[in-house]
Parts: sequence; C-alpha cells; structure tokens
Amino acid sequence: MMKNLFKLFCLLAVISIATVSCDKDDNDDDLNQIDPENFQGELTEGTYTLDPEKTYKLTGLVYVNEGAELVIPAGTLIEATGGTSAAIIVKQGGKIFVNGTKEAPVVMTSGLATKKAGDWGGLVICGRATCNSGGGISEVGDSPYGGTTDNDDSGVIKYLRIEYSGAAFNSEKEYNGFSLFGVGSGTVIEYVQIYENADDGIEFYGGTVTANYIIVANVEDDMFDWTEGWNGSGSYWFGKNDQGYGNRGMECDNWSTNHSATPVANPTISNVTLIGSGDQGNEPQGMELRAGTQGTINNVVLKDWKHGIRVSGDVSNGYMGDELTVSNVKFIDCVVKVTARNNAGESFEIPEGFYSENESATGAGAGASVPAWAQGWTIGLE
Repeated sequence: MMKNLFKLFCLLAVISIATVSCDKDDNDDDLNQIDPENFQGELTEGTYTLDPEKTYKLTGLVYVNEGAELVIPAGTLIEATGGTSAAIIVKQGGKIFVNGTKEAPVVMTSGLATKKAGDWGGLVICGRATCNSGGGISEVGDSPYGGTTDNDDSGVIKYLRIEYSGAAFNSEKEYNGFSLFGVGSGTVIEYVQIYENADDGIEFYGGTVTANYIIVANVEDDMFDWTEGWNGSGSYWFGKNDQGYGNRGMECDNWSTNHSATPVANPTISNVTLIGSGDQGNEPQGMELRAGTQGTINNVVLKDWKHGIRVSGDVSNGYMGDELTVSNVKFIDCVVKVTARNNAGESFEIPEGFYSENESATGAGAGASVPAWAQGWTIGLE
C-alpha cells in the first residue's frame, strides 16, 4: 500500500513539474510570436522584445496594455501602412523602452514606396498623471488617461525618429507625431525627432513628463504644443519649418475649454530654437502663448516669423511678466518681435518684465544652426 502511494506521489510530482514547464515555455513562445510581417494587436502581461535584424510591418494598431512592456532595441526599423489604423499606443500601466543610440536610432516610418506626411498614425502614450481637464479618453488611441500619479512611469525613450505620421480621421481629428496624454515624470524622453508629420510634431496633454533634446522638422501644423495643464519641462528643443511648412513653432494653452482650469499649465522650457518661413500671409508665430497658460521660457532663438511671440487671451495676459515670462531671446528676421491681444482681438502694450532680449542667446545650442547634439541621427535638417 505504502509503495503504491509513493508511486502515485512521484507520478503526480512529475506531471506537476511538466505542467509548470509547459506553461512557462508557452508563455515565452507567446512573447516572441510577434509577426514582423503583420505587427499589430494587443500586448498583454509580459515583455515583448523586437529583433533589430528584422523590419516590422506595422499593419494595424498595437496596444501595449497594463503589465506589458514593449522593448525596441537600437537600430530597429518599423514601417507602417494603414493610415489611422496603424499606430503604437501605450496604455496606462504599460511601458515602452526605445533603446536607440546616436549610431543606431530606432526609426518608425512609412512603409509606402512613396512616403508622405500622414501615411500612418504615430506614437501615443497614456499615463496616470494630473490633467486639468480631468483626463478621459484620448483623442487618438481611444484609451483612458489622466489621474493623480504625477510620478507615473511609462518607460524610457531615447534616440527615436518618427517619420511621415499624422494620419487624419477627419478635418477635426488627426494624430500628432508623438502624443503624450497625462504622462508622468517617471517617464524618460530624450533625443526624439518628428519629421514630415501632417499635424503637430509633439503635443503634451497635461501630465508632468520632461522631454529633452527634441527635434521637429517639416510638419504641417505646430512644432511643439501643450494643453490641459502640462506641468513638466523641456530643454534643447530645435524646430525647423523653413520651406513653407506648418503654422506655429509653439502653441501653448492652459486648456482651450476652460482657460482658468487648475492646475494651470506652467512648464519650464529652456534652450529653444524655432525657425519658420517668414511672412506667409497667415500670421505664423514663433510662439503663441494663449488660453491661460503660464510658463518660464529661457534662452530662445526665433528666426523668420511674422510674429516672434504673441500672447492671446485675457487670462494669459494677466500672467505676463509674473507667471509667464520669456527671457534671453534673440530675434532674427522676425517682422514683429512681440505682440499681445485680449479676447476681443485688441492689442495692448507689453507689460514690463514679460520678455528680455539677448543677442548672445544660443537657443538649442548653436543659435539658428543645427546643434551638435542633433547631428548624426536625424534627417531633413539641411
């Protein structure tokens, strides 16, 4: 009897070990079953690492769900087709790790033979940091965003190029190259270029994230954009729309729906160069500060704009010279340096202390020239 019980115990132990082993193997297999020829779908619990030796065809929406991590090694190429149906969306609790290098950046681009702005969606991250709108469902990606976790961590992004993105659903709704919805300060974003996008280059919808060493070139709307109470920071921003592209260098709102919403947008921005296309007849601005935004902006070079800086709206005007300042600005060939207008569109005198000029301002590092840190991994800056 005891011998039979012992045999039964051993048999059950073997079955148990085999079952655990199979489950682990199956799980590992699942994590490596991303089809490079058909990259789309829901990434659930676990780590998904792409192979830099393969080209990934982004044919649909990729959702990095809560508990999942998408790791993209240096040199990985992702080619997207499908317009608004092709995008990478990191949801709340998901993480993305773009491990590019200067010598081998990660590239997300169009997969079409003739590439153009708007060929695919873009990169979207949704976090749990504070938004004065209260958050909700993201305009693109249809995912929840916002919360109270201001140190929320959505991963690390370094040396990434996003090209030919910005697909439009309609005249009112389209992707930015890089959209950050309620992204927290635990997220690292450095050395990112958005090139040939059909809408804004990069936009911050609330949150507290910092984004450094950002390049935007040849986009069809604004280069840099913030709204919904963004309270992060940015340093070393270089924007260039000098071939008739785009609208503004920076479009900065507290929140367009409620200009007095709190927490008020109040980022700290430094070392910025924005190059436009001169007077195109549509009054483009190097910086449009409006809808109640605050902010501290320092060391700026503005070249070839109809208006170098314009402040719009009664609430924003009340902050000028106190909570809203632009210091050490070098204007190069701007038709008008600084203007301010109220909600009725009436201009008024600029308050003392709002801005200061400095002919020695270096902007993103080299004045109106391409800075050293932007060379070697970017395109289209000639």
